[in-house]
Amino acid sequence: MNEEISTLCLYEKRRLEKIEAENLLHRAFSVFLFNSKYELLLQQRSATKVTFPLVWTNTCCSHPLYRESELIEENVLGVRNAAQRKLLDELGIPAEDVPVDQFTPLGRILYKAPSDGKWGEHELDYLLFTVREVNMKPNPDEVADVKYVNREQLKELLRKADAGEEGLKLSPWFRLVVDNFLFKWWDHLEKGTLEEVRDMKTIHKLT
Repeated sequence: MNEEISTLCLYEKRRLEKIEAENLLHRAFSVFLFNSKYELLLQQRSATKVTFPLVWTNTCCSHPLYRESELIEENVLGVRNAAQRKLLDELGIPAEDVPVDQFTPLGRILYKAPSDGKWGEHELDYLLFTVREVNMKPNPDEVADVKYVNREQLKELLRKADAGEEGLKLSPWFRLVVDNFLFKWWDHLEKGTLEEVRDMKTIHKLT
């Protein structure tokens, strides 16, 4: 299977009718990139995205491709390679700014979420943390906006999303991570104790 066919198959797996009828599932990853002040980089997905256009989410979210470098299971290397590739594709972050050995895989979540009447997601999502100062040149076809937030600023975004203010929406996978893990992991990140909460054996089924 080449990469073009792999991409077409991925789109088919995101059709809501197929997700519901066949329980189709695909691998994904979510990157949480912090700067040296431990502020989290968020992106707003572009208006042209097939799923969840214009919602705010974590730094980068995508899928490993069917290529040798992204199929390596040892130490989650394939997923980390995919994350490095997609940070360049979406945000224009050069590979040298985000070395694959600087991604810390913290856990995996399994979730299902509709986007509209046609599309949705059903993913096994690998959660990756990294602290880096990076150069960015966001791709407007992928990203509408970006911003760094601290804890209090993120809590204000959550409040606005919950209140329906300013039309602000958050991606379902990002909200699941926020509600279940993010602030605790953020504390460990600043303390340098992330290894204490790393768990790649458990698959957390979240709804």
